[in-house]
Amino acid sequence: MKIKLIQPAMLPRPMDTKLKTRMAPSLALLTIANLTPKEHEVIIENENVEKIDFDEPIDLAAITVTVDVMNRAVEIAEEFKRRGVTVIAGGIHITADPEEAVNSFDAICVGMAERVWTKILKDKEKNSLKKIYCDMGNMDGKEIVSPNYYIIDNKKYLYTNVISTSRGCPFKCDFCYNSCKDTLKTYINRPIEDVIKDIAALKTRHIMFIDDNFIGNPKWTRQLLKEIKPLKLKWNAAVTSNIVDMTELLDEMKESGCQSLFIGFESINSKSIDSVHKVQNSVKRYEKLVDEIHKRGIMINASFVFGLDEDDASVFKNTLEWIVKNKIETVTSHILTPYPGTKLHSSLIEENRIVDYNLSNYNTAIVVYKPKNITAEELYKGYLWIYKEAYTFKNIIKRLPKAKKQWIPFLAFNLFYRKFGKFTELLCDIVSFENIGRFFRWLSYSIR
Repeated sequence: MKIKLIQPAMLPRPMDTKLKTRMAPSLALLTIANLTPKEHEVIIENENVEKIDFDEPIDLAAITVTVDVMNRAVEIAEEFKRRGVTVIAGGIHITADPEEAVNSFDAICVGMAERVWTKILKDKEKNSLKKIYCDMGNMDGKEIVSPNYYIIDNKKYLYTNVISTSRGCPFKCDFCYNSCKDTLKTYINRPIEDVIKDIAALKTRHIMFIDDNFIGNPKWTRQLLKEIKPLKLKWNAAVTSNIVDMTELLDEMKESGCQSLFIGFESINSKSIDSVHKVQNSVKRYEKLVDEIHKRGIMINASFVFGLDEDDASVFKNTLEWIVKNKIETVTSHILTPYPGTKLHSSLIEENRIVDYNLSNYNTAIVVYKPKNITAEELYKGYLWIYKEAYTFKNIIKRLPKAKKQWIPFLAFNLFYRKFGKFTELLCDIVSFENIGRFFRWLSYSIR
């Protein structure tokens, strides 16, 4: 069969540029490509990068779906079905809310694809396709299949050096997909030798680990760091704030080449943290956490969620002051968004507080519910305000890291990705995203 794997286009948020949508290829689609038996032909089309060719003769289209592209995924499916093409959908949104998705596609894949994808293909060939294929069972890490890195068109992306070392998260915060009843129940690490093979396949010393939680199993993480230390990598990852209790692990991260850590601080208000059951976060220890990371020469990408039930209009000013005071290198902000299937979504439904059911607006940049202690307008304007203020020249300078070796990567991101992202996007259109990505990696990690 001829199979087309599709990533629908995301609608940009107010601060987004093509740098966001061209950051990296979809590991989900690259994994499906590797799962597909060699007798089939596989084509990948990322609508963020290229137009979908609906008229190309194919036998099967498979779409990866996040909540904000669900509407577009349905449109794509309808176009293919009009041409007699069978359409399968999978991905985190399909897994979290299968009941609402099942009638929009010929079949859906709920959960992980490793043990069901070949069955889907065989059933398609036998004209016996089922509506739902589900695998929510416990999986051994050895069963996780690597992405097919060898088929990436490097010219389309800033970075192709993305690796996942695990699936799931030990924590179940209310607003996160991990709180869904039909998502992965356990945290799974891949075999370390498989991760090392992926690093070798990428042929680069700069790696982005994109796990939900890189330290979900600290013992495993320590072993991985021991193995990658001789590779002399420069790497970054996402961790939870309880790493404040793992100073020895932080030492090993520094020694193995860690440059930056993404951390979901979410709020500097402890009552707000408690309201979404983010048990791993201790607001009173945030400054110690920042200090432990910074004194090891590691930068921080701090993520915040605004609009939690304990938030009022003062949350934006207070958060900005904390960010600047603690010299947080990078800030990522979100409006609280009740993803279907999560505990947050269920509770807001019960309270009759969801006011917008258009899934295209569930991109963490639009208020789709009734906040408690702040108006929807205040929440949206505050969200835009903190992005603008965090990246003013004044606050960029105030947040300049103490370690001079971090100045170049810090300024590269703050100026060329955030403040002047449109200009950088234009450069990418002229000289290719691959070349700009390569240049900034060289600038950030070679000139020190």
